[in-house]
Amino acid sequence: MIKVEELQLTFNAGTPIENHVLRGLDLNIKESEFVTIIGSNGAGKSSLLNVISGDLIADTGYVIINDKDVSRLPAWKRAGMVARVFQDPMIGTCENLTIEENLALAYNRGQKQRLKPALNNHLRQLFKDKLTVLNLGLENRLSDMMGLLSGGQRQAVSLLMSTLQSSKILLLDEHTAALDPKTAQFVLELTAKMVEESKLTTMMVTHSMKQALEYGTRTVMLHQGKVVLDVSGEERKRMTVTDLLNMFEKTRGEEITDDVLLLG
Repeated sequence: MIKVEELQLTFNAGTPIENHVLRGLDLNIKESEFVTIIGSNGAGKSSLLNVISGDLIADTGYVIINDKDVSRLPAWKRAGMVARVFQDPMIGTCENLTIEENLALAYNRGQKQRLKPALNNHLRQLFKDKLTVLNLGLENRLSDMMGLLSGGQRQAVSLLMSTLQSSKILLLDEHTAALDPKTAQFVLELTAKMVEESKLTTMMVTHSMKQALEYGTRTVMLHQGKVVLDVSGEERKRMTVTDLLNMFEKTRGEEITDDVLLLG
């Protein structure tokens, strides 16, 4: 489903602040796998998602999606293949459009867009049915502006928007980091439910080792732009947060006691 080979990405090349973010990164993700991704600040987690989505084009290397080489395609040409939910709930939705208009934009993702998306009774009923599943009462607020919603509500709608198109790839970039613990837990449980029901191939960047083991089917650790740990199956089921911390310490060569150094 997703295959990246020898990805190299450098920011500000040839300058005093040159940053070699991805250093020959290789990763192969099968259809319907739910992969959690951890690593310290600057490990390349978000950059990897950006390269897969097309928001960044790697200097060299390949991105293959469904056996198609999309390495040089911009984000808008991958929109029908890849959905994404960001850390900031304000990024994935437009606060100056209504809930139904935001949903309509997502529904038509990858197609030619009008200034405002076309809406009809069929779509409104579809959106109501989808929103009912969230159990937030938003199905009765289709005409409300998105900006009136809380961060958690907007993130829940962003998740729903990611499932409205035919794309089977979902990229989650620390999508609960800006939420309070209770709301984050709700969004995580909603994520797991939607991924399972829609059989999505999912990559979830998280700063929490606990989340990395509790959710998904596989955990990948990045360090200095490369994969340094890749666990799944029974090996992953047996792992504890302490095990991950120990592996992380060995990789970094320094001691840590919690998730703090995984931020970013």
